[in-house]
Amino acid sequence: MPATRSELMNFLENLGIPVQTTEHEPVFTVAESGDLHQRIAGGHTKNLFLKDKKGRLFLVVALHDATIDLKTIHQVIGAQGRVSFGKADLLMEVLGVAPGSVTPLALINDRQEQRITPIFDAQMMAHETLNYHPLLNNATTSIARDDLVSFAKACGHTPQILAVSAEAQESNL
Repeated sequence: MPATRSELMNFLENLGIPVQTTEHEPVFTVAESGDLHQRIAGGHTKNLFLKDKKGRLFLVVALHDATIDLKTIHQVIGAQGRVSFGKADLLMEVLGVAPGSVTPLALINDRQEQRITPIFDAQMMAHETLNYHPLLNNATTSIARDDLVSFAKACGHTPQILAVSAEAQESNL
């Protein structure tokens, strides 16, 4: 069974990672989350669940308005051939979340099998505070950038911080 929001919050608390969660109406796309940007400080994000030709899985996390070229990202993230979006059933199987609720906080559900390679865009990591869904899209949890990395490592993942967005590549991050 996937972790619940309560289990996620307990896990973060046990790691000594402070977070702040804001409740809101469910949002399924970045476009629907526009008003949250004024209400919640920090970098707002999007998450791409990707699969390569060999079946390797990637979670690419970038700022909400980042430009990601899916035709060339495989060269940056080390995928075998071009990538495509992973299907909803695979997303639920591996990360325990539904489309519209994808979040790096779902790495809590991949602690055993370690199937995901998390990729954090360098431009996003320039923000001190970052915002993600806490496993469901009816709330947003703010977490410090360094604490996000600590969380991922506590889940057994070492996130790669790469310039995957056009903006990060232009800034030479």
